[in-house]
Amino acid sequence: MSRLPDLQVKFSLTEGELGLLLAVMSSGVLCGLTFSVRLIERLGARTTAFVTVFGAALFFALIPWMPSALLAVPLFFIAGIFTGAFEINANIETDRREALLGYRIMSRAHGMWSVGFCITALVAAGMRQAAVSIELHSLIILVIVLIGGSIVFSGIENAPQRQDAHPGDSPPIAFPTIGLLPLCLIGAAPLLAEGASVDWSAIYMRDVFAVEPFIGGLGVTIFSLFIAIGRLGMDPVIDRFNPRPVVITLLGIATIGLVMVATATHPAIALAGFGLTGIGCSSVYPLAISAAARRTDRPAPVNVAALGQTTFLVFFAGPPLLGFVAEHFGIRFSYWAVVPVLAAALLVTRALAADPAPVTGQPEPAQPHG
Repeated sequence: MSRLPDLQVKFSLTEGELGLLLAVMSSGVLCGLTFSVRLIERLGARTTAFVTVFGAALFFALIPWMPSALLAVPLFFIAGIFTGAFEINANIETDRREALLGYRIMSRAHGMWSVGFCITALVAAGMRQAAVSIELHSLIILVIVLIGGSIVFSGIENAPQRQDAHPGDSPPIAFPTIGLLPLCLIGAAPLLAEGASVDWSAIYMRDVFAVEPFIGGLGVTIFSLFIAIGRLGMDPVIDRFNPRPVVITLLGIATIGLVMVATATHPAIALAGFGLTGIGCSSVYPLAISAAARRTDRPAPVNVAALGQTTFLVFFAGPPLLGFVAEHFGIRFSYWAVVPVLAAALLVTRALAADPAPVTGQPEPAQPHG
């Protein structure tokens, strides 16, 4: 994502045309989220991790080697399918681990993803500044993913289902229910802000402030760093204050950050805005996922997949739409366009009031007497 400006130049694309490529990827993600639930349950977390992470890495790495954007279209779509399936697998396994441990780890799990994104964004900014080609960069990353994944994934042990899990079978297609829609909005709002910050920040910094490539890439790096910090430290805060007040506070911080970006008169103000947006987006989506997984109306994988397909459609389809907004109304206005969505999410945070403390698979420890 940090090298989207280079991909835009390589394929000679306008913001709207680049947005169409991202929309193709969003279609693949939607397919992966919609149709992969049964296959994931059959394969288990370990095998699914190998297939989805290696598959997505391979097809993302092949994109810069294509001679034209048209030939890159199917690669974006296939990479999106693997990404969607990965999303379900990672969140379901994390929720089951929460049940075994008896305390929240969902935000920390997402925080580790953000740490990886931050590190790779920082490396990408340095490679752009050093004029390393996007083709060589993608090849290096693919090799690292294959080696690192082979070592890490070999130790995965599948967690058992929650004791309070819905006993029914998962349907072949996962769609959201009426009761799940408020959680979908709560999860989608920060993902739209995240997509705007991750996908368009480098182009925003280049077009608005004409900064050096390294400074332009810092928008992604700072956003990813602060979202990682927020996620890694948020679980104890949520356990103490409950999800709803935490989400209200975080959405307010994200709104302030986006307004700072949209009105920035100096690169430092914009970068600070991306940092605040990262903190504000940090744990809202993981909390929505946890609340969906704990609903007892359907099997947890189905609710997580249904919420995931809705929110990630926003995550991947939102930036393309923002690209069209940027092309016709200016890139600053594309950040203003996210603010009403955050406001709408604030109006339905009552849906999180029913999210209980983690349901553990272990008995409560005996209380001492005397």
